[in-house]
Amino acid sequence: MKTKMQPSSCDTFVALPPSTEGQRIVFGKNSDRPCDEVQEVVYFPAKCYGAEEKVECTYIEIDQVAHTYAVVLSRPAWLWGAEMGANEHQVCIGNEAVWGRESADGDEALLGMDLVRLGLERADTAEKAVDVITELLEKYGQGGSCMEDESGFTYHNSFLISDRKEAWLLETSGKHWAAEKVEGGYRNISNQYGITSKIDKEHPQLREYARSKGWWDGESQFNFATVYSFMTTARIEASGSRYCEGKKLLEKSKGHITAETMMDILRDKDSGINMEGMFMTTGSMVSVIPMNPALPGVHYFTATPDPERSVFKPFVFVTHTNQLKETTSPSYGPNDPVKKKPRFQSKPDRKHELFVKHQVVAAIIDSYKDRGKKITDSMRQLEKENISRMEKILSNGVEQPDYFANLFPNSVQEEMALYSKS
Repeated sequence: MKTKMQPSSCDTFVALPPSTEGQRIVFGKNSDRPCDEVQEVVYFPAKCYGAEEKVECTYIEIDQVAHTYAVVLSRPAWLWGAEMGANEHQVCIGNEAVWGRESADGDEALLGMDLVRLGLERADTAEKAVDVITELLEKYGQGGSCMEDESGFTYHNSFLISDRKEAWLLETSGKHWAAEKVEGGYRNISNQYGITSKIDKEHPQLREYARSKGWWDGESQFNFATVYSFMTTARIEASGSRYCEGKKLLEKSKGHITAETMMDILRDKDSGINMEGMFMTTGSMVSVIPMNPALPGVHYFTATPDPERSVFKPFVFVTHTNQLKETTSPSYGPNDPVKKKPRFQSKPDRKHELFVKHQVVAAIIDSYKDRGKKITDSMRQLEKENISRMEKILSNGVEQPDYFANLFPNSVQEEMALYSKS
């Protein structure tokens, strides 16, 4: 029998001028997942493919495109897709689980996390990512277990997508979807539908389908969230309060939102945004994207659980970016229990090098107050130094690209050196 989990999960944020400092867009996400799941941070370079090539996603194989863009991803180590990430054109995407009137208990298809990666690999603007994701949704559908076990935990997806000039909110229900363009200010999403009557793009059958199901009378103003959600409050009750708290935190810093503001929001435990318990924040991301196309974007990732006791480390796209070895989990290839049917008969060790070292230090922080505070202070100091170094390139650009080829791995090494001293 399938047990149904009732988790809370994930918060994604975007802030655009005039709510940010400088002409920059700031994107952030906490990935809230089962507390024993490892999240890795990985880089894939741009690549060209032959005409008939396929790509194997988490559960299904689909047609590959002629060219994929370079991507940096934060993802549960057992699957193909990603919870969040960015590409070389400074498109950022994060997804959220949503539930509505339409059942999410479909067959194995594309996971929402697969669609995040596919959107990043195939789209050079946020609006194009909306098109890529919705075309794939139409062709292949979404479905399959979103956890590394047989619980049958499934959901529909919403996506927050940004680029150098705007953001898009895309919400799905089965193959149906609605999208809203966000051109200024800020937006956050939790685990509930948020698009109401301002709909800038939609599935051609979106309204007709709702009418045929008796969810909409065809005459009153069409409100996507009301029509496609449950009649009762959203399935995840807590997401309502997390959504409101997130909105308040953005509001508080309106006009001055920076990378640090976003990191503070993701670290906020009182609001539940930095989640603890059986579902916890297992990875976090903050990106700063200048609107000026001559300047690089900077993407910060923790690659470790609980941002409160993690270090946000910077990544910048340059031509010769090296692989991120210390945050890449072991690979089991075709022998991976996820790939064999029946799936999930065992769970291999997926801990990467940074995760292992961080786990030891997190236990010290938990157990010894003074010693823990010293470690946390050193972690924050390291992060501050990284942020001020990045401020220079966000303002002046990258003069020696090769110097940044190992930016993220070097920052990881500094973090691990700090742990060794502790």
